[in-house]
Amino acid sequence: MKEKVVLAYSGGLDTTAIIPWLKENFDYEVICVCVNCGQAEELDGLEERAKACGASKLYIEDVIDEFCDDYIVPCVQAHAVYENKYLLGTSMARPLIAKKLVEIARKEGAVAICHGATGKGNDQIRFELGIKALAPDIKIIAPWRSDKWNMDSRESEIEYCKAHGIHLPFSTDSSYSRDRNIWHISHEGADLEDPWNEPPEDLLLTMVTPEKAPDQPEYVTVDFEQGVPVAINGEKLDAVDLLTKANEIAGRNGVGCADLVENRLVGMKSRGVYETPGGTMLYAAHGILESITLDRATSHYKELVASKFAELVYDGMWYTPLREALSAFVDSTQQAVNGTVKLKLYKGNIITSSITSP
Repeated sequence: MKEKVVLAYSGGLDTTAIIPWLKENFDYEVICVCVNCGQAEELDGLEERAKACGASKLYIEDVIDEFCDDYIVPCVQAHAVYENKYLLGTSMARPLIAKKLVEIARKEGAVAICHGATGKGNDQIRFELGIKALAPDIKIIAPWRSDKWNMDSRESEIEYCKAHGIHLPFSTDSSYSRDRNIWHISHEGADLEDPWNEPPEDLLLTMVTPEKAPDQPEYVTVDFEQGVPVAINGEKLDAVDLLTKANEIAGRNGVGCADLVENRLVGMKSRGVYETPGGTMLYAAHGILESITLDRATSHYKELVASKFAELVYDGMWYTPLREALSAFVDSTQQAVNGTVKLKLYKGNIITSSITSP
């Protein structure tokens, strides 16, 4: 019986090419795992694609509720922002994906977990720290760092797939690298590599630019209980429905696009454009409510904690004693963060209208 490897599978070109590569170089049975954090239509046709490439099975794990409740909400409560602009959309999801990869690996009796993150990004570290924290005995395979991986471009990956009888609808154009979940969409690469280039008008997928937003402001209220957003415009919603509604409202008003050059964990600078409409609105409302519910000393110290919390999440250190300790501090500060914030959204701007708290 062949040994098994669990592959973090997105259905994109990299992980598609990795399936035959794993079989060819390690003679493993390949179990694909796609962790659904809200990728929407990106999940269409994944099972057929994975099996056509040689995988024995595909798990699609729906973790949207858990993602919102156990990863997004704690970051909102902490008010965690990396380098003053990045709301951690990719960073928050990686520890949960690692957790699910480990769970499936245990279930299947796999000896290894493989990911398709490149050797120049943050995700390789986030995945591997998460896996090692939860399953230090399981081998990790990172093809892009392997001397057995001889593909160095999108074109070479397509040729490799063709040589293995895999004919898939991947073009060779210089498209953007995107990561999508219910919290955000990131755009990197192509013409964005040059920070002098303004993002094209048709780049955004979930929101409009401020120029295309309505000419009239829209008012919205957000209710919080112990720092957790629980209602929008008076309607009580669970975390998933609330974030979905927040995305719609903020997105149509051009709120929540961040264009930044960030310092990656591996030592590079990277330019990215991030769509986080609902998240931007919720962070703003949460900060406004904290301004009247936290005492001065706690508020000032929490700013330091927020910065360190964001750095830990960005660096893939979710499953660490320090992150857990900081979360305990944050939970303590949120006991009095109850009330309602009324915002005015207008052409990309978030303007404070009113605040009330018992």
